[in-house]
Amino acid sequence: MLNAHPPMRRRQQGVALILAIIVLVAMSLAAIGLMRGVLTGNRVAANLAFQQSARQSSETGAETAIAWLEQKSRELVTAGQTARANKLFQNITASPTGEAYNYAASREDPDSTTNQTWDAFWNDFLVPNGRVNTLAADSAGNTVSFVIHRLCNAVGDPSTGISCEVSPAAPPSNQPNRSTGLGGGVKPANPQVYYRITVRVAGPRNATSFTQVVVAI
Repeated sequence: MLNAHPPMRRRQQGVALILAIIVLVAMSLAAIGLMRGVLTGNRVAANLAFQQSARQSSETGAETAIAWLEQKSRELVTAGQTARANKLFQNITASPTGEAYNYAASREDPDSTTNQTWDAFWNDFLVPNGRVNTLAADSAGNTVSFVIHRLCNAVGDPSTGISCEVSPAAPPSNQPNRSTGLGGGVKPANPQVYYRITVRVAGPRNATSFTQVVVAI
């Protein structure tokens, strides 16, 4: 009579091999998932670092534009006189021997009817029309560019009927108007005009960010 035990051992050895392969595949998939998780975490951390670097670089562009606006607003017609030159009433084009930066004396915005993005508006309109000012790349590899717009509907002196965004009227007192129940307001003799500074930062890995600052001068 033949012994049936040896075939049983061979069948058990085949099952053990299949289980070992399944466990090996499962461990391989787990290792791949862990590696992907680590790579994703590193990528997120790097993107956050690039974002923080771009934000810091955009502050440099805004501060440069503000300093230039303050300088231009204080310029006189000729040295020793008290009359202001009012160069911010007109568009300014940068030149090697004259002005340092380009400037627009009236407001320009993306086309809202076509949902134009700021990136498209920047490349399709602001760059071709000479509105963009570009600084040298910083140590982080970010290239900072900025555009200065006076928030007026046209160029020229605001006192001639041009509509501009200006500093709000100040209430003359704490007493409300008896007829309306609302507080009155007195328009300043020389109201501050608002200027919008749009900063574009182009960084590593084709990262692009936009920041806008509104200042009253």
